[in-house]
Amino acid sequence: MIGLIVIAFLLDLLIGDPYNWPHPIKVIGNFIAWFQQKFIQTKNEKERFRWGILLWLVTVLGSGLITYSILRLGYLVHPFLGRFCYVYLAYTTLATKSLSIEGKKVYQKLVHDSLENARKQVAMIVGRDTNELTKEEITKATIETVAENTSDGVIAPLLCLFIGGPTLAMMYKAVNTLDSMVGYVTPKYRAIGWFSAKMDDLWNFIPARLTWLYLLGAAKLLQLNTANAWTVGKKDCRNHKSPNSGYPEAVVAGALGIQLGGTHLYHGIEIYKPTIGMPLRSAEPKDILTANALLYTAAVLSLIAFSVIAFFINYYFL
Repeated sequence: MIGLIVIAFLLDLLIGDPYNWPHPIKVIGNFIAWFQQKFIQTKNEKERFRWGILLWLVTVLGSGLITYSILRLGYLVHPFLGRFCYVYLAYTTLATKSLSIEGKKVYQKLVHDSLENARKQVAMIVGRDTNELTKEEITKATIETVAENTSDGVIAPLLCLFIGGPTLAMMYKAVNTLDSMVGYVTPKYRAIGWFSAKMDDLWNFIPARLTWLYLLGAAKLLQLNTANAWTVGKKDCRNHKSPNSGYPEAVVAGALGIQLGGTHLYHGIEIYKPTIGMPLRSAEPKDILTANALLYTAAVLSLIAFSVIAFFINYYFL
């Protein structure tokens, strides 16, 4: 199946996620929103906690079961249809191009448009309040998103594809979508999203650390400040409320020579976050494009590494 995964990867690089195409992640997101409104909205704190666990189980297991069923049915009808379903479903779990496009949109607003429109654009990809962000804060928020999602949107689902095909990768995307929608520590989501947030931490433990390695390799290939990326990557990788997000962010901050992190408002509530990196200089909009270059390079490095490992396992052990 290595060849099918490579095709899915190349499709993601070529076409990204067109808004008018059917996309499983949109279905997962709509289901999460419907489930909250239907079953959780009126519950008390203790009940919301239990329903939050049920939401996670139904969403993740349901995503896996539906994906497996589609693949199974496709292969039963015809091998070509099965392979087509495999490639398409695998492709939808990857987000390299779409992530870089969202980052570039913010860059374009910062350079060619107003600060207000840049704030609105970055609000599309971050959870923090953006109404009062400065130009540099918008730049940093975008870089943090690109760095973190290099793991969540590319390396992690790609790893899942090599381990368990589209079924496992889609389950991972359900885990990640749940965290992005309900995994907040604010009063509204604290009970509902506690389990989703903890499970996201667990599922991302290994991918985040692999992303650290691939981003470091990417920094070397792009001739960035590799020494600082190594130093900051080791020193500040745990300077984050998440046990995983600091790993990619620390390498990127070090490679760029800027400082990320810090306290921000989320849904009107101030959430403390430690800083990551040394402020050797101020962050500039062009750093977003460099973060995108790191994203693409790390993605290709991970594909090569996973493919080689999978080939040797299949050749020598299976």
